[in-house]
Order: sequence, then structure tokens, then C-alpha cells
Amino acid sequence: MGPNPTARILIIAGSDSGGGAGIQADIKTVTMLGGHAMTAITAITAQNTLGVTAVHTVPVEMVLAQIDAVVGDIGVDAIKIGMIGSRETAEMLSERLKALVGIPIVFDPVMVATSGSSLAGRDTVAAFGDLMDIATIVTPNLPELAALGGSAETLARRHDCAVLVKGGHAPGHMLVDRLVREGMSPVEWRSDRIDTRHDHGTGCTLASAVATGLGQGVNLVEAIGHAREYVRAVLTAAPGLGDGHGPMGHGLGGVFR
Repeated sequence: MGPNPTARILIIAGSDSGGGAGIQADIKTVTMLGGHAMTAITAITAQNTLGVTAVHTVPVEMVLAQIDAVVGDIGVDAIKIGMIGSRETAEMLSERLKALVGIPIVFDPVMVATSGSSLAGRDTVAAFGDLMDIATIVTPNLPELAALGGSAETLARRHDCAVLVKGGHAPGHMLVDRLVREGMSPVEWRSDRIDTRHDHGTGCTLASAVATGLGQGVNLVEAIGHAREYVRAVLTAAPGLGDGHGPMGHGLGGVFR
């Protein structure tokens, strides 16, 4: 598959009213990286840099209707899945997306916001296995990996998907992200930690950047490397908004293509 600069990226995730994470971060990321962002919103949240104050889950029929509308007309080159909203949505999503054979799927198993607020109940997390079964790559941070079973190797083998373990929650000045694939040697990326509290939406941004790269025909390792560079650029460009974990500077990191 050759380069596809106008890759159509379907984002299935929740809305962040503060604009730092979720659908808002996803759209900014895909746009800055040269793709076309389409959305299926799973939940509406009231949140800011300090936390989440309310969550309204979108009925699963409406989530599926959004997917059918854009895929049936515009088409899709890659899919990013973030906040799910409910166990029923997770189960129905996995069934619907199975039909999209050959489309890369990046699943970011969102459980807790950067502020510490819960974004997925126990029942929803229990249904994540269905989505990992259809995913090309799953991108948990360390707490999410622990909740999913604790071993990237086990997840990769059980669900036949790649697993990118994000190391931002580990202590120390060095940040290590690790890609695990069944039957292949792990790949690691190491970089100095960027010292900032304005890091809301890093996971959403990374997953959407990876999805954009895959939709453009880039191989998985290159897509991850490029996505990490973008996240680091926009972390550095964070405008310093809010009193808590502020948004990153998605549009201030330069043109990344």
C-alpha cells in the first residue's frame, strides 16, 4: 500500500468538553498529521483540567449509526477506539467492526482520565477483550496494562494483536515505551521525560497519531515512532491553560507530515 496523505480516520471515543483529550484531541491530531478525521461519539463528558464532573453515555444504536453513516459514504482507512462508554457498546462495536476486514484498528483502553477520574466501569473493562480480539494494536499505559492482566506478552498472544505499553507512569527521568508482538522481538523507544503537568490527552493523541500513520500506509514501528515525536512536540508546546493537567499544544507543534 502506498502513501495515502488524505487517510480517512474513524475515531470512536468520548467527548472532552475541556478540549484536551478525547474526540477533541483526536480530531486535532489527525488533522495536524494530514488525515481526515471522522467521529462516532460514545459519551459526552463535562470535564476540565481538574477532573470529570459528569458523563452521559450515548446509546449504542446511535454510536453504530454514526459509524455506518461515515463508513458507508466516505470510507475508512484506519480506526482509533478510545473511551467506550458501556459494556454493551464494547460488545456491539466488536461485532460491527469485524466486518471491516483489513482496516487497521488502534485500541486505546481508556479507563481513567489524567486527572484520576474513572471513565470506564468494571463491566466495560470486562468487555475490552472483545475489542482487543479485533485490534491491530492495543496501547495501554502501565495501570491499564495491570487491569487487563499485567503482561503485554500474554495479551499479544491471547488476542493476536500488537501491544504498545506506554511507560509514562513509571518513575524516573527516562521514559520507555515497549512494543510487543507475538513471535517477534520487542521494540523499545527511550526518551527523557518532559517535565510538565500539562499532559492531558497524551494517550488519546498517541493512539490517534498511530492510527493516522497506519491509515497513510506507514508500517507499525514507523507509525509509533512518528506518533511519539508528535506527542513530544505538542507536550513541549502546551499553552499552560487551567489549574490542573492542562491541554497540550496540538496546533503549536509545527507541521508534522
